[in-house]
Amino acid sequence: MATEEKNEEIIKDCNLKIDELYQELKQREVNCFLSGENDDLNIYLEIHAGAGGTESQDWADMLRRMYLKWFDKKKFNYQLISEHKGEEAGIKSSTIKVEGDYLYGLMKSESGVHRLVRISPFDSGARRHTSFASVWVYPAVEDDININIDEKDLRVDTYRSSGAGGQHVNTTDSAVRITHLPTKIVVQCQNERSQHKNKETCFKMLRARLYEYEMQKREEENQKQLNTKTDIGWGHQIRSYVLQPYQLVKDLRNKVENTNPLSVLDGNIDQFIEEGIKNK
Repeated sequence: MATEEKNEEIIKDCNLKIDELYQELKQREVNCFLSGENDDLNIYLEIHAGAGGTESQDWADMLRRMYLKWFDKKKFNYQLISEHKGEEAGIKSSTIKVEGDYLYGLMKSESGVHRLVRISPFDSGARRHTSFASVWVYPAVEDDININIDEKDLRVDTYRSSGAGGQHVNTTDSAVRITHLPTKIVVQCQNERSQHKNKETCFKMLRARLYEYEMQKREEENQKQLNTKTDIGWGHQIRSYVLQPYQLVKDLRNKVENTNPLSVLDGNIDQFIEEGIKNK
């Protein structure tokens, strides 16, 4: 009717409504796949630099920025739990707690090794480098899930925080690291001012990690996943981000590609998230 009457204002309004409906339908389609046992839980996101020093540490920081940008676009809340900076640039590792609807369902397919190919800004010879970093996503387990932790299985270390936080945080041994000896799982927290609060956060993270560990043991592919986690390098990557000599982001599991890696690294990763859900 608007077209027949050549009413441009109504035509424009209708097109906007159609776009809104399309986006809502697309989101509902994605939600149909999020019916797993833990899909509705919040998450802990861990990022670790692979071998390669500054180059890999900078890549780990770039990955973290990519996910933080995506969280911002989705209006998810996040909190930095732990961070170990690189000597020159980037990060050696980082743990972030993220809260939002169906986060574990959305993010669990991001777990794996991510590969970057680019001309290194840290190479005076302007040579092309390949770097690796790992991303691991764990469900933030609720308190009512029964995970028994025996004190004798734990090693608790305290150390001085190296990050921001004011004079008190930087001059006391408030940071906490807990190692679960039977599984070799390590969690750490340094963002709180008191050792007690950091320890409490560590226990919550450990319970989440142990729950995920037990869930993985039930799966047939568990051993393959554990072996992948031990080597952040060639042959284990799930996605490649190539900036030089051509530009392409390619998921090696479902063959999804994007020829604008800068946009992907700026947090526009929905196509990879959605395809990962559909092919889980």
